[in-house]
Amino acid sequence: MSIYIVEPNKLIEVTAEKLKEYSSIKPPEGSEFWKTAHFKELAPSDSEAFWYIRCASLLRKVRKSGPIGVNKLKKLYGGKNRGKKGKHKSAKAAGKIIRVALQQLEEAKLLTRKEKVGRICTSEGISLLERTSYEILRQINQ
Repeated sequence: MSIYIVEPNKLIEVTAEKLKEYSSIKPPEGSEFWKTAHFKELAPSDSEAFWYIRCASLLRKVRKSGPIGVNKLKKLYGGKNRGKKGKHKSAKAAGKIIRVALQQLEEAKLLTRKEKVGRICTSEGISLLERTSYEILRQINQ
């Protein structure tokens, strides 16, 4: 329950540092050139830190609203596609980044896949998030 109390940005930042310890979670080859969505002009400037931050963010989102699939996550991470004329329309994020990050989190045994439903957090993933949020809460209260 503490992941709902802690500020999301702080939780994601600290969890990203902890995810660097997992050997199965690392930026894929060539990911420094990947854009996060087709409507973006550039790739993230700090691509290695970005990968761990995105993995931590996905872990939190799956815990909070799981079971959840890649398509729903693409919608959540999407944004405004500011075209040339007319109204701005919403657009989805890049699916490969989300899919590969989820597969790495599954390899680390932090997520598991439920057939035809989506992905959910394992007890290890829940434990990681809860321990991290309790650490943050203790630091705030001191």
